[in-house]
Parts: sequence; structure tokens; C-alpha cells
Amino acid sequence: MLNKSAVKAVLMATALLIATAAGAQEQSQKNREQGGMAGMDMGGGAQKQDDSPEARAANDAMSGSMSDHDMDMGAHMSMTDLHPANAADQKRAAEILTQLRPAIEKYRDYKVALAEGFQIFLPNVPQEHYHFTNYRYAIEARFGFNAEHPTSLLYKKVGDGYQLEGAMYTAPKGASEEELNERVPLSVARWHKHVNLCMPQKGTELQQVNLKQFGFRGSISTEAACNQAGGVWRPQVFGWMVHVYPFESDPAKIWAH
Repeated sequence: MLNKSAVKAVLMATALLIATAAGAQEQSQKNREQGGMAGMDMGGGAQKQDDSPEARAANDAMSGSMSDHDMDMGAHMSMTDLHPANAADQKRAAEILTQLRPAIEKYRDYKVALAEGFQIFLPNVPQEHYHFTNYRYAIEARFGFNAEHPTSLLYKKVGDGYQLEGAMYTAPKGASEEELNERVPLSVARWHKHVNLCMPQKGTELQQVNLKQFGFRGSISTEAACNQAGGVWRPQVFGWMVHVYPFESDPAKIWAH
């Protein structure tokens, strides 16, 4: 088990993930691989919120690629294939929901989530879905699956507050489909990861970034084209993710793809 000093060091390292997605140095990359977050850093910890082009591009991945819970795969998202339905997987998925619903019920009050360590990613940037991330749960997800501990809670903005919509589980970058299936059945949900990214050079001003080319919605999706455009190539950023909306009345929307 990690001691307090180790946990603190890991949390500090993972808080840099979003801000450095476009130009991490080799040593920072090594640190993340050894102790970084399995999914992503959705908040800035004690640091100032990052409003850089890199962070805004990361925000696109978290919120802009979704519409009514459904994911837009495109050139920069890879999703697992949906396996044939079977009774055993349906039962296992139901068990996950049985554990998740009561575990996050109290977070319908978003202030409770904040008080218990969840942090908002880019709260001052308008988003379709806001991710409240718990870093300890993210670290835990690197080593195993706990249905009661989703890495992030998903909220939509309502007035001056937030309304709880669902949750997100994460898994390590290198997780196999078999390992993902052990966490959340692939016949029920489709895990996704963000791939083939050409990011602007670190420190580039937002007004200088051609958003039609760079980032999670950019047209560049090959390393050769990225090099030609002077960008930084990222074959994959973040780990595997899967969204779940446990309070939906329509079963088809609970594990929306």
C-alpha cells in the first residue's frame, strides 16, 4: 500500500497530465508511466486552472466528443467492439449498477462531491459535461476495479450549480480487452481511448493554434502529417475510459456508446 508521501508524490505528478499533454518532457512521461493516473487528470489540484490550448483541447476530448451520452469515434477515438450479449454479462453489469447507484447518490449534491475530494476540470470553461475527478480513485483504478469508486463523476451545469448525470471508470493505457472485460463487460459497454493526436507545441498561444488541424477534433491523424505541421505527435493520451449513466430510466442509455 502507498504511504502518505508516495500518494502525495503521485497526486502531484498526475495533476500535470492535462497541462503537459501537448509537450511533456521525457522525464515527466516516465513519471506518469510509473505512477500517473490510469485515466486522466480532470482537475488542477492546488494548482491554478489551466486555460491553455492544450487544456482546452483536452476539454474537447472530455465533453465535445459527446452528444446525448453517445461518443463520436472519429479519427481520434478508438472504441472496443461490442461483444454478443449474454446473461452472465447482463448480471455482472447489473451488479455494478447496484453498487454504483447508492455509492454516488449523495453526490447529487455536488458540494458533497467537492467536500470529499472530487475536483472540477476547467470549471470556468463552458462544457457540455463537467468531470469531477477523485485522484485517489484514479490511482486505485490503476491496480483494480471498484464499482463504488468511479474515477470521475459527470455533471451538467444547471444555473449556479451542477446536476449529477453519471460516472466514468478508467483503466490503464496498456489494459487488454480481456482486462477491460473483467472490469465492465464488453457486451454491455464500449470502452474508449483517445488516439492519433497532433497537439500544438507547448506554450503556443491559443489564437495561434489552428483548431481545424490540431487537437482532438483536428484533421491531422498521422504522425507524418503532424511532423510536417510542426506539432507534437501523441499516439495515445490518457487511459481507457467508459461512461455510465446509472439513473437513466431507459436501459439503453445507461451504458450508452
